[in-house]
Amino acid sequence: MPQRTYHNYTVYILTNKPKGVLYIGVTGGIDDRMERHINGEGSKFTSKYKLKRLVYVEEFQYIEDAIAREKQLKNWHRQWKINLIEQDNPEWKDLYKPLGSDLDP
Repeated sequence: MPQRTYHNYTVYILTNKPKGVLYIGVTGGIDDRMERHINGEGSKFTSKYKLKRLVYVEEFQYIEDAIAREKQLKNWHRQWKINLIEQDNPEWKDLYKPLGSDLDP
């Protein structure tokens, strides 16, 4: 089997409402991970607080870079995280679009 030369890893932030509880995660498959979060199977923390709104996304080619960024963000002050989200998503819209959802029926 040929090895892929490009991988796609995602650091993401979930919430339950604007300026609500924040969860930072990293994944190699955002669609699968979001489906699990939506179904309450993502983690105990995200299930407990009903964190299903994807409000921030960063993509990386290398898992090491993604993990380093996730750790960096987890160590930030809450207000810094809020500022980061609001820089690109001031209305705290749900950015998750299921794979294939932009295709015409």
